[in-house]
Amino acid sequence: MTDADIVARVCAGEHGLYEVLMRRHNQRLYRAARAIVGDEAEVEDVLQQTYMNAFSHLHQFEARAQFSTWLTRILINEASHRRRTRQRAPAPVEPGRDSREDVLDSRPASEPDPEQRAYAGELRRLLEDAINALPEPYRIVFMLRDVEGLTTAETADVLGLSDEAVKTRLHRGRLMLRRLVSSRVGATIDDLFPFHAPRCDRVVAAVLTWVAQQANDEARPTVRAGEFAPEPSGVRTLSPPDSRA
Repeated sequence: MTDADIVARVCAGEHGLYEVLMRRHNQRLYRAARAIVGDEAEVEDVLQQTYMNAFSHLHQFEARAQFSTWLTRILINEASHRRRTRQRAPAPVEPGRDSREDVLDSRPASEPDPEQRAYAGELRRLLEDAINALPEPYRIVFMLRDVEGLTTAETADVLGLSDEAVKTRLHRGRLMLRRLVSSRVGATIDDLFPFHAPRCDRVVAAVLTWVAQQANDEARPTVRAGEFAPEPSGVRTLSPPDSRA
């Protein structure tokens, strides 16, 4: 079934099919949220709220657009809103501590864990190998400009080139480097930022619970003044005591 087919059936009351849509688009939405929010703990909240917002407005979806695009826009709005709210919120101040002390707080950041150090080592080796693979005229310009931090004029003076030649070689060298890195990581790029099954299941379960609650609330009959709610089938209630007894 297409996304549009499933949306139509969900809107018609087959709420359980909403799970198909969530599992179909979880990976894309996770990566989009991860790029905006950055905080892993908040990413799942963003996904859950996105699916809730989408379900509440599912009748507004028009099949002329792709459902994945519509859903991603909802997520971007939610994630961006959370990021702006977090940026505006003042940092909590510890009791008895002057907020001005934060400026003077020079405590070092936490040390990277072994896994982070391993990733950093792999990335460094990847870049070093790619730089070494550049043709020498481009490699030397790249090393002096981007690695050593020399200015264009300083690099031109060292190599006996014009400023324009340095700029041209640096530009071409960067393009070559980008292609080299892309070719070496391209086979694994699709595996970056995976949304593993346990997390996917957790988000789906939470949203489906909410969807079921919404359906129950809509199905619950409204009782007007002077009326009694109908008794559910199979449930017997006790009659109130006779006031004349």
